[in-house]
Amino acid sequence: MSIRVRRVYEPPEPGDGVRVLVDRLWPHGLSKDAARVDEWPKALTPSTELRRWYHAGEGSYEEFAERYEAELGAPEASGLLDHVRELARAGDVTLLTASKTPEQSHATVLVRLLEG
Repeated sequence: MSIRVRRVYEPPEPGDGVRVLVDRLWPHGLSKDAARVDEWPKALTPSTELRRWYHAGEGSYEEFAERYEAELGAPEASGLLDHVRELARAGDVTLLTASKTPEQSHATVLVRLLEG
């Protein structure tokens, strides 16, 4: 199983495998052709409320990760998490995010859950 995180603004690479956009909003200034996104499971992304709370600086990354993980327990999100896990079992998967700091984003929470 190979799961990695990349910024969606970076050019696609041959080793990306299935490219999964894990942001709720489409990245600014990026065409769909340039992004080459294979899947965009919006229900797997943090809720608008959680995203706004975190970006407002109201809590720590650890608290954000806990709240996001709780959101991923919802049936639709849980099913999508299982789907991405199956994709990863079949081959390489790249989680794409527009976050400037992917290591402090929801994408790292997803990787931990997918690999766990």
